[in-house]
Amino acid sequence: MKEIVQYRTNGTCCKIMQVVIEDNKISEVQFYGGCPGNLLGISNLVKGMDIDNVIEKFKGIPCGDKSTSCPDQLAQCLIEYKSGKVLAQKNS
Repeated sequence: MKEIVQYRTNGTCCKIMQVVIEDNKISEVQFYGGCPGNLLGISNLVKGMDIDNVIEKFKGIPCGDKSTSCPDQLAQCLIEYKSGKVLAQKNS
């Protein structure tokens, strides 16, 4: 079953991301706002990856002098999804 998570980011140029998760793997990520080329690269990179691997690789990455980044916010989204803090829309 697919689950769709919409996440409002904090501290990044990207304001909202939408993540589609199926069997604990990312099947799609869309970023709204931010650096188009970099975010398209991240979207393609994480397709098919286990969410725990994405968290491990992206958590804590800063952007310039900011304490967070779009990859870090993706990790935060997935952490909150796993803990039940972010509600996912179920889609079969």
